[in-house]
Amino acid sequence: MTQRTSTAAILSRAPLHPERFAYACAATIFLGAVLLFQVQPMIGKMVLPWFGGSPSVWTTCMLFFQVLLVGGYAYADLLGRWRSRRAVAIVHAILLLSTVCLLPITPDAVWKPDGQANPTWYLLLLLGVHVGLPYFLLASTGPLLQNWFARVYPQRSPYRLYALSNAGSMGALLSYPFLVEPTLNTVWQGWMWSGAFVLFAIMCIGLAFSFQRQSNLEQSTTSNSKSKKKLTSSQSTEQDKPVPNEGASISWAHRVLWIVLPAFACVMLLAVTNYLCQDVAVSP
Repeated sequence: MTQRTSTAAILSRAPLHPERFAYACAATIFLGAVLLFQVQPMIGKMVLPWFGGSPSVWTTCMLFFQVLLVGGYAYADLLGRWRSRRAVAIVHAILLLSTVCLLPITPDAVWKPDGQANPTWYLLLLLGVHVGLPYFLLASTGPLLQNWFARVYPQRSPYRLYALSNAGSMGALLSYPFLVEPTLNTVWQGWMWSGAFVLFAIMCIGLAFSFQRQSNLEQSTTSNSKSKKKLTSSQSTEQDKPVPNEGASISWAHRVLWIVLPAFACVMLLAVTNYLCQDVAVSP
């Protein structure tokens, strides 16, 4: 009787239907990618005139975004290794709620440089205060939700979500100069982006706790099936299905290429952008 009661309690707080969870992952990743790549030209347009609009200013902005992008990926990798889904959900939800409290991202006029501080460090501080945490969490969304997807659906490939993320990124980069910038001033841009981030945070928090409840449901289902089928004690539970470890089949040459090729692409991006800005006005 007790076992049936506990199972009913878990089912009453059951996670999203499997297909709905997949669709929610896709929608959240797409929205996160749009916000991730739209905030870069947006915040750049807001602060570049304050610092003179030199090529070094935009290069500093790019450096900031690239470093936080790597940090977001590292954070997603760290959470993906945690066994406790409850801890993952709580930590990520706390960070998202903290970020919502810091909105909107539009910097106030008091942040305009006075000419005495080092412009590079002051610009990094300004970006860190206004878009640091939002950008960090948005950067972690793609790999983190792909990890959740792979653990909920171990037989399905999560890489279509990566393609969806790329589509959202491209859409953001194309929509800003042709749609957002011509129709909205920077203040409205900041408010619209912040409102979209609140929606993103709600979706992501819902997914996090649905992911955690999925673990409870799997644990209950596995326990019931063991009692009915009298499985041997050597069989492991499915409380947290680990992502298949294929690291042993990956050569060091591939690992080095994974680091070198993206690094080379980032270097070329900064170099070409800086070169073009020598003769063209710096404008996102």
